[in-house]
Amino acid sequence: MKYTQLGRTGLKVSRLVLGTMNFGPQTNESDSHAIMDSALGAGLNFFDTANVYGWGENKGRTEEILGTWFAQGGGRRDKVVLATKMYGNMSADGEAWPNHDKLSAVNIRRAVDASLKRLQTDHIDLYQFHHVDRNTPFDEIWQAIDVLVQQGKILYAGSSNFSGYKIAQANEQAARRGSLGLVSEQCIYNLVERRAEMEVIPAAQEYGLGVIPWSPLHGGLLGGVIKKTTEGGRRASGRAADALADPATRAQLQAYEDLLDKHGLEPGEAALAWLLTRPGITGPIVGPRTAEQLDSALRALELELPEAVLTGLDEIFPGPGPSPEAFAW
Repeated sequence: MKYTQLGRTGLKVSRLVLGTMNFGPQTNESDSHAIMDSALGAGLNFFDTANVYGWGENKGRTEEILGTWFAQGGGRRDKVVLATKMYGNMSADGEAWPNHDKLSAVNIRRAVDASLKRLQTDHIDLYQFHHVDRNTPFDEIWQAIDVLVQQGKILYAGSSNFSGYKIAQANEQAARRGSLGLVSEQCIYNLVERRAEMEVIPAAQEYGLGVIPWSPLHGGLLGGVIKKTTEGGRRASGRAADALADPATRAQLQAYEDLLDKHGLEPGEAALAWLLTRPGITGPIVGPRTAEQLDSALRALELELPEAVLTGLDEIFPGPGPSPEAFAW
């Protein structure tokens, strides 16, 4: 396993992040525990979840699965850098009851205590804001976070789905308070979706945040979707079906799969390996539903992409270019 520092912190994390969103909705508890054991056995120490995972009436279920896994002992909790997120409504009746969502000091306090209970732990290593809250000032947010740090309930704070200017706002306000501020940003970033390169990733690098890409295979599109649908005789659904219905997108994906096939590379592994070459990236989040998917993700760590492949990927999926040159002279 390869490790790196999380942004400007002294915290060492694996270059792959185990995403747990499928634990509960797609993968049962015992299989989820087995996947986590395999991940830890391979040296993967960075686990990501969120309070809303489990979804619908089962919100919180994923955190509970992690909690029962930690409760088995064996040094599991001590070896894991645990990250969770809060923002979404978690009221028991499922209605948008006031102060049960977003980033008010009231909800931050409520959410962290509930997550700690479900996770069966006394602290969260990385506590992340799942979305921007346009109605709560950062001074209030940092006041709440500083209290949690002083209480030992969390160690670091991170953002998710923030724009570049919000990262700047957040950390400038933290600096005025003498607080550490954001140390990571979790954003969508992959070969298909590269807009983060314009503002988000440069802002993260400037302020010392580690970037943690989610959806590294863009909902499965970069995992060889054309070959799988052709050879497997199954129909694509959801985002994949919509993408394949567009002739331009289908041609782009076909060129991608042809390039990797020419070099004897598996598409999903190559897409992860590409992210690991990008500046400012701590590690992509992989969300395996099965042990086999975890094994495939782990192989990406050892994959060295030839220069011809890197050049070809840029030609097929050109990035937006740096800001402001991407939209100015």
